[in-house]
Amino acid sequence: MDYQNRAGSKFGGGGVASHSATNADRRERLRKLALETIDLDKDPYFFKNHVGSFECRLCLTVHQNDGSYLAHTQGKKHQTNLARRAAKEQKEGKAQVDPQTGLPVGVVGAGFGALGLGSAGGGPRRNVVKIGRPGYKITKVRDPVTRQQGLLFQLQYPDIGQGVTPKWQIMSAFSQRVEEPDKNFQYLCVAAEPYETCGFKIPARELDKRDDKQFDFWDPDSKEYWVQIMFMTEREERFNAAPGLGGRR
Repeated sequence: MDYQNRAGSKFGGGGVASHSATNADRRERLRKLALETIDLDKDPYFFKNHVGSFECRLCLTVHQNDGSYLAHTQGKKHQTNLARRAAKEQKEGKAQVDPQTGLPVGVVGAGFGALGLGSAGGGPRRNVVKIGRPGYKITKVRDPVTRQQGLLFQLQYPDIGQGVTPKWQIMSAFSQRVEEPDKNFQYLCVAAEPYETCGFKIPARELDKRDDKQFDFWDPDSKEYWVQIMFMTEREERFNAAPGLGGRR
């Protein structure tokens, strides 16, 4: 233990630390503690200019050292600007869009390789600049004979890529992490580059997959894509669920 510089020591010279020295020591300790949990290299708003000062690109403030910048990030001004930026990105739909798939961040698995998304097919991942969502129209339909209910989706792709044909697939509610999984719903996803993938939330009822009931059609002239799905009737769903009783296939 160092007795030489302690207050009241007999070996001379040491006095009580001044107020400024105490504050400097406190700031240094707080800076070291903050750097243990905060990585400035990953902070998108942290910038060191040509004169050695530190700037906050979000608040447009200048700081003489990293400790001052860290203190600024915990202040009211910086936190308010962060909240405003997050609200703006959420409103514009920029914060939760995966640039690879065009889907909200968190949508995973469930056959997206068949849609040509991601790298599930083993091929190289392509970076495609998304140009927005396609226009669409949804119409409720009913079979006049069987009284089955269904949905007809019409999507417009005026700027679709050369040689690209839209594809669609049904996704389970438990294959995504954007919303809380609900067993009462499933998702119909339609993908076509360079547009963002569209996901439609539909009831989790069994689909009639016969060719005359469920189909899709791509018109390359009008750049329109049609998808029709038909739900099984309640009677058919009960029969399909019972052992030994099969419905129409």
